[in-house]
Amino acid sequence: MLEITQNLPGYAEQLIKTAQQFPDRVAVVLDKDRSTYAELVEAAKWRARELRALGLSKGDKLALLMPNCMEFVEFFIGASFIGVVVVPINTRFRAFELAHIIRDSGARCVVTTGAVDEHVNFKQLLNEALPGLADASCDGRLAIEGFPALEHIIHFHDGTPPCMISSEALRDRAGSAPKPDMGPLPGPQALQLIMYTSGTTAAPKGCLLPNRCLVTTAQLTAGLFDVGPDDTWWCPLPMFHIGGLLFMTVCLAVGARFVGMSHFDVDMAYAQFAEYPPTVLYPLFPTILLPLMSAPEFKNTDFSRVRFVFNVGPEEIQRRIQAAFPDALLLSAYGMSETTGIVTFSHPTDTLEERTTTVGHFLPGWSARIVDPETRQEVAPGEPGEIAVKGPSLFAGYLNQPELTAEMHTEDGYFMTGDYGAMAESGLLRFLGRLKDQMKVGGENVSALEVESFLAQNDAVRLAQVVPIPDERYGEVPAAFIELAPGATLTEEDVLSHCKGRIASFKVPRHVRFVTEWPMSATKVAKFRLRQKLCEELGLG
Repeated sequence: MLEITQNLPGYAEQLIKTAQQFPDRVAVVLDKDRSTYAELVEAAKWRARELRALGLSKGDKLALLMPNCMEFVEFFIGASFIGVVVVPINTRFRAFELAHIIRDSGARCVVTTGAVDEHVNFKQLLNEALPGLADASCDGRLAIEGFPALEHIIHFHDGTPPCMISSEALRDRAGSAPKPDMGPLPGPQALQLIMYTSGTTAAPKGCLLPNRCLVTTAQLTAGLFDVGPDDTWWCPLPMFHIGGLLFMTVCLAVGARFVGMSHFDVDMAYAQFAEYPPTVLYPLFPTILLPLMSAPEFKNTDFSRVRFVFNVGPEEIQRRIQAAFPDALLLSAYGMSETTGIVTFSHPTDTLEERTTTVGHFLPGWSARIVDPETRQEVAPGEPGEIAVKGPSLFAGYLNQPELTAEMHTEDGYFMTGDYGAMAESGLLRFLGRLKDQMKVGGENVSALEVESFLAQNDAVRLAQVVPIPDERYGEVPAAFIELAPGATLTEEDVLSHCKGRIASFKVPRHVRFVTEWPMSATKVAKFRLRQKLCEELGLG
């Protein structure tokens, strides 16, 4: 059985040991850029020197506003060398959310880039979020009203405005300063990350994650799946999402190769598969994996080295994916920022039924309960309720929100996830959706995930998402958004005919809309935007 290492290293200590063992092995590939372990450590040490040249030290906050890129990785690791706390910012956030995170985290420095201006203009976004920034100067320290902690903004690539420090100027400043003493490496209990969770009705919340969180989960994951130096882990998830950072950490812990990309792109993915044949595919979401499977290159690509494919979704989609990768095992997972990304995994020894209908077993060291959401009393085995968890890589609380932190925990330390699930006596967890995805249709409970799973049984349906819509008679009713499979045709009447008589009438969608693109959060479909759009169309509140 896997166990947690008692003498847990800090993040930086672990990476340095790996780099000493595998200096010339490719560590990280992002798009077409690559870095060996030795190169990565040296680049990270230089980034630490640059941060020290700006006056940052242990406990200071460094915000990273950029997509996956080598600069992101170097600053993340460089900060870990000197105890600077990293605050990754979701690049989909707009000015209001950006301002909140910079203010709430107390970030002293922000690092951003102009390399993706055609996708997101971060300079413009920062100007909107920080009134008065455009008129400021980077000489000395910034003084932006309402953001007392913010002193510097570093900008990579061309077009650096006067209020920001260019990468060249930063390099010169660090090079002319005395070489700093790095001091002792931060230990496992030192705060490493503040991950902001995406809120739909409130401002994002900052999850406090010490070094122990990433290191512990990475060790357990590597052990469970026997990840080693010969593995190539393909993961297109963004690093401002805990999943991207976690699985890079898994690789860096054991000398494996991590392959990712700045933005998910099917052509780039297949180019990477050709150059770096993967042994693990971790797209995790159907919105990433299904386009890969629909691409012409899929049938001509050799996936024989792939051992595991990770995805979460309805049973029908899971079975479809398993059939598409006959030489690999389809596995599922469950977790969130508060649990450092992962708290359960399917096991390679699980049956196909278990791997397609559950999200697996809890990691070693974790305990879980299924409880009544109102009373917090444990329900009978197999009965549904709210998932409550406790374990070694549970977050240390929400930044600046002690009351919310206390509210979300039981007296004996279990975190109330807000997720709906059921657990078999074997310990396998069934994820039934977010509690807020539970609809009350005329007094009847309806799970959005259940309706989505049923709709996915139709071969014409590539992906279905179900949201609650206000209804005068029933309180709320289900509405379905459907992306069709390539070449398929389907009408609203077809969908309703598919449902009627096969599922309970109160579960049948009252509204059906067809989409070709999905509004996305960091990694998932932003359901609240679907709901908002349809409510506006129907004139509902």
